[in-house]
Amino acid sequence: MITASNINKSYGALHVLRDISLEINPGEVVSIVGASGAGKTTLLQILGTLDRADSGSIVYGDVDVTHLKERELARFRNERIGFVFQAHHLLPEFTAEENVMIPALIRGDHQEAARRRAGELLAMLHLADRASHKPAALSGGECQRVAVARALMNNPMVVLADEPSGNLDSQHARQLHDLFFQLRKELGQTFVIVTHNEELADMADRKITIKDGKNQ
Repeated sequence: MITASNINKSYGALHVLRDISLEINPGEVVSIVGASGAGKTTLLQILGTLDRADSGSIVYGDVDVTHLKERELARFRNERIGFVFQAHHLLPEFTAEENVMIPALIRGDHQEAARRRAGELLAMLHLADRASHKPAALSGGECQRVAVARALMNNPMVVLADEPSGNLDSQHARQLHDLFFQLRKELGQTFVIVTHNEELADMADRKITIKDGKNQ
């Protein structure tokens, strides 16, 4: 489904990624691990089209995104890729429901259709009774589940998560980890997760280790 071929990325004299090639299959939960500074987040950003590789290619299905123009890339990213970050990045002035709706509204969906879809996702994630609450009134675990709902809003091919449980206590982290696998089971959702959490990394179907800019 997703194929990365010979990805290289440097920042000045620092060669961060060296000829990385990998494939992500539909419905997989894949973890990416490695020491701090190994290039895990850089790889995830390139896979998510938030950054461009210096060389190599990224193909989603039959779409080579490597050479898409910025506007085409932004649309592809909005429609086909979901993101969950360590910090939930919810907009504080909006409710949980409104935050979840944002990707669909950016795509141009009708507001009521987006609201229905957001409600369905929040209910699935056991947040229906929190839909009208703003982030300041939600716990850290609830905010991160809202962020997961937002990532799922446009039925993406893949959800890319960067240290998604890094700011959560052990109980809420475990609940979030279980949620990813529940969503894979119920929706067939594909996840690629950068994590330092050994428990989450070991739960994945496959673990990719980045060391010295290369995947092991």
